[in-house]
Amino acid sequence: MALLLRTVARQGLCSSRSQFGVLYRHAVPMGTTANEEMNKFWAKNTRLNRPVSPHITIYKWSIPMMMSISHRGTGVALSSGISAFALAALVLPESYPYYLDLIQSMTFGPHFLAFSKFALAFPVVYHTFNGVRHLAWDLGKGFKIPEVYRSGYIVLALTVLTSISLAAM
Repeated sequence: MALLLRTVARQGLCSSRSQFGVLYRHAVPMGTTANEEMNKFWAKNTRLNRPVSPHITIYKWSIPMMMSISHRGTGVALSSGISAFALAALVLPESYPYYLDLIQSMTFGPHFLAFSKFALAFPVVYHTFNGVRHLAWDLGKGFKIPEVYRSGYIVLALTVLTSISLAAM
């Protein structure tokens, strides 16, 4: 589609070029292609003996790194779960109270229910608290390395405590 639009636009501009000659007076054709630029880039890096970007396996894992990855993962999981729940609500033939009664009629032990509540609460609480941490970073607060670690540990502690208290309800 983009190629078609570009072709039509170019043909339209070329046919009306004489009308808008002022616009094209200072236009300079591109001197190199993307492939040529890429070849120059790699030739320069090879000539200067620069290393290729390192792979994730050489990094020492840290709390901020793991929390960043976890924040993205919980975001994807939460949005996927909400989308699946909404799709199920649209597609399934019965109403919400029917399925709630169905789940309540199953005889799950209290330990399984507590674990299930914790498993549902943890990603929501973690993503929320870590999101507040990111909002503080957006304000320019807490960028020093000790502050990053401290805020990470605070988020983890608050997440566990809040998840446990929500699961106990």
